[in-house]
Amino acid sequence: MKNVFTPRFGTALIAASALLLTACGSSAETAASAAPTTAETAASACAPESLQTLTSGKLAIATGEPAYFPWVIDDAPESGEGFEAAVAYAVATQLGFAKEDVSWVRTTFDGAITPGVKDFDFNLQQFSITEERKAAVDFSSAYYSAPQAIVSYAGSPIEGLTTIEELKGAKLGAGVGTTSLDAISAVFGSEPQAFNDNAAAVAALKNGQIDGIVVDLPTAFYLSGVEVEGGIIVGQLPSTGDNGDFGLLLTKDSPITSCVSQAVDAIRASGELDEITAKWLSSDAGAPVLQ
Repeated sequence: MKNVFTPRFGTALIAASALLLTACGSSAETAASAAPTTAETAASACAPESLQTLTSGKLAIATGEPAYFPWVIDDAPESGEGFEAAVAYAVATQLGFAKEDVSWVRTTFDGAITPGVKDFDFNLQQFSITEERKAAVDFSSAYYSAPQAIVSYAGSPIEGLTTIEELKGAKLGAGVGTTSLDAISAVFGSEPQAFNDNAAAVAALKNGQIDGIVVDLPTAFYLSGVEVEGGIIVGQLPSTGDNGDFGLLLTKDSPITSCVSQAVDAIRASGELDEITAKWLSSDAGAPVLQ
């Protein structure tokens, strides 16, 4: 049989093959350029129109009733003034929400940490992240790590005491359900007195029922400077392994927990969170760590 593979036929076959390969390569490149990256997919999933918030395109944020300095200034979180109000709006902006798309809800501390459906998308009330609470609610990445401190007054039985040993006989109190209450037992080995809130604890301190109140350090600066006449900070408690990392609180298994955590991580990485902290939270000067 005669060989039909002529030079002319071979040249045509090579040209056709090259054309086919070029077309395939072009299609592959086009498909690759059209395919979204992992980062783009994640960003799209966390865009306002994709987030499964209580109201589509809106963000409901909760705080206490009332909300106190330095967390919220003049009990007006919508102003964005105060540490947690500023953090809330920074997270909202990172998620793509305009200020006018943010609304505020008021809750009690205890009500927020109980299981069940919430009337907010996330809540800021100095909620320390604990394993026990994580069984009932979700938390974002931490936005602040707060040491505990003892507030008292000039002339009190514990003024001038500088060691854990010296303070072991002191009558100390804290708010019910707080990590401050747990810290008293962990550090001093004593039974703390529990109060419904800081206002009740301050009243007890003024009446001489207790020697000191244990709260997070920023709150200690406020109580000692504003609420307690002649107020002093006796000192900071050493870390107990749970130093009060504050997280944004969400409904258990909330569909937006991951996106909210990403937003917190982003404002930390950009340095914005440090700027907010420096602006609104007092320095720890004058609050030595108890030895």
